[in-house]
Order: sequence, then structure tokens, then C-alpha cells
Amino acid sequence: MNEFGEVLENVDLKDYNTYKIGGKSKYIVKPYNVEKLINLINYCKENKIKYFILGKGSNVILPDEDYNGVVILLVNLKKYNIKDNIVTVESGISLNNFIINLINNNLGGLENLIGIPGTLGGAIVQNAGCYGTNISDYLESVTYLENNEIKTINKLECKFGYRDSIFKSNKEKIILSATFKLNYKDKSDMLNIVKENNLKRKNSQPLEYPNAGSVFRNPEYMAAGKLIDDLGLKNYHVNDAYVSNKHANFIVNKGNASSKDIIDLINYIKLEIKKKYNIELILEQEIIKY
Repeated sequence: MNEFGEVLENVDLKDYNTYKIGGKSKYIVKPYNVEKLINLINYCKENKIKYFILGKGSNVILPDEDYNGVVILLVNLKKYNIKDNIVTVESGISLNNFIINLINNNLGGLENLIGIPGTLGGAIVQNAGCYGTNISDYLESVTYLENNEIKTINKLECKFGYRDSIFKSNKEKIILSATFKLNYKDKSDMLNIVKENNLKRKNSQPLEYPNAGSVFRNPEYMAAGKLIDDLGLKNYHVNDAYVSNKHANFIVNKGNASSKDIIDLINYIKLEIKKKYNIELILEQEIIKY
């Protein structure tokens, strides 16, 4: 597999997700480019080797067991092209690095999203959003790989919804790149917004502990965190998996939490919310199953 990209063997996946959980993967491969990615996937299929795509592991709950397959990281897919206010960028770039590049080119619209961990591709899958802005707001088209074919679809065809897209329900669609149309804005104004938002996050989110961001989607006209807080569940825990004392819609790993601990805590919260409010909380994070 070395011809496809950088290959790592028997890798502890705790170092590749923000919850700091999971077992070991037999292989991690970082393809050098899109062509090598396609060749790697074909190689895995031909040799009946299991594989899955992982971004920066910021919105996932990995299993506790080891993975006898290939975890594919798209970190080398980070090229971007700027022409006037139209930007085309590969999916493996860090979302934060992408937006910093936009700001440095006086291109605005997505600055509210700085601080969301993860790759651009992962943000598109999830239709990530914060402070009134969604990644889809300025998106024009997405190019993806499916069944060995490269396809491009427009924003409408992506079927974006609240923390949802066509890519979330179909893992065969692997995002390769996206095109955005931004607005010209003053760089200093955008940096001030970033500074304000970073302060808000620091004051309201448990950044000091491993976590994977918001656990549940907000029900319509409600905040999931407030519902959980009103039940007195802050600091409730299953072993080292805790409901954050700072923000109740965050679960944090205060030591050696396992995937099972986090999922058990999620299920307990859902059960209590259902009993009290008759509301079915919908998970924003993704539970990975090998």
C-alpha cells in the first residue's frame, strides 16, 4: 500500500479522534492525492480489505475494539484555488486553516465557523454551523467519488438540512472538493468576529477536556443543553464519561472513558429527556460501527 500514500501500522486511534477513545487500527493510510485515493479504495475492494474514511475525528464516537482494516485519512487533500471571490478547495484541509486563508484574502462569510474542529469535508457532510452561519450558506457545488466515478453536484442536490446532507446517509459518497462563492470583507472586521467568537467558546465550552462537540441536535425552538441542564444532569457520569459542567450538551472524557461509557451516557440522557419532556433527542455525533 506504500505506493498509494503514507502507511502507518498498528496505530492507536486514540490519537486520531477528539474524544481520545478507540482501539488500534491495523493500518492508517494517507493518500498522496485523489488519484492515489481512488487506487487505494480499488485495492481494498479487490483484496476484500475493510476500510473507512476518517477526517479529524471531531464528530465521531469510535468503537473500543481494534479495527482489522484500513483507516483512510485525507489530510494530504488540501489544495485550494482562489479566483476573485470563487474558491475551490480539497476536502482534507482543516476547516480552520481554510477559513484563515479566506480571511487573509479578504473573503468573508464563513468566519463564524472558525473554532469548529475537523476537516472541510467533514463540515460539509454534517452541514456544520455556528453563530447563525452554516457551511452550506456559501457553497456552490461539491465534487465527490462514488463507485469509482467522480461526480459534481450543486448545492440544491446536496440536500442540506440542519446538521445533515446527502453525504451523511450515504458513506459511498466520498467528498473530494467543494466550490464556494464568498463576499469581499475587511480583514480586520473578520478577525474581530473571530476573536469575539473564540472568547464565547472559551467561556461556554469545555475545551479543557477531550470531547466531540455538541452531542445532540437542538429540538425545534429549544436548546438541547438547557433541557439536559434543567434535569440536573450536569456532571452526571458513566465512569470517566461526564456531562460537562460548563455546557450540558457536551460529553467530556475526564480520563479513560470508553466508547461504551459515552454511548451508555448518551442513552441515559435520551431516556431521561424522553421521560420528562416526551422529546426524542437526535444524536449529532456519529457512532462508528466496524
